[in-house]
Amino acid sequence: MDAAPHLLIVWHSRTGGSEALARAAAEGAATARLVRAEEATPAMLEAAAGYLFVGPENLAALSGAMKEMFDRSYYPCLGRLEGRPYATIVCAGSDGENAQRQLDRIATGWRLRRVADPVIVNTDAQTPEAILAPKTIAPDRLAEARDLGAALAEGLAAGIF
Repeated sequence: MDAAPHLLIVWHSRTGGSEALARAAAEGAATARLVRAEEATPAMLEAAAGYLFVGPENLAALSGAMKEMFDRSYYPCLGRLEGRPYATIVCAGSDGENAQRQLDRIATGWRLRRVADPVIVNTDAQTPEAILAPKTIAPDRLAEARDLGAALAEGLAAGIF
């Protein structure tokens, strides 16, 4: 583990929205480690002091790549992460609530502690063309992600969580 407690930002994105939000959060949390869901390992999760999970809602569920990261890591990390802080950002076409609930249920199994309200960014993508198109996230939502990243990193550094 790094000398200072660090935030691990695990993300997946198919059309760029979640990636933009994860990168904005990492800018705010200058010392965060930004890792694609496909590359995240149980050892990375164990080494982190806190987490920000950022991903899209696909077909009213957590994206497959994010779910796969949790599937790969769940049992190796079970009993090793209790009490650590986490937050979430879900990028969705219209809702995002089901993916958010799914993420919270997984975090509950690990006994993680939510330290910030869920952030759901709706892109209003409703047609197949809009759903598959590259996403542009509004500047105020990117600022919200930057602020969340900064707050999580500062809270870890100060020992608040």
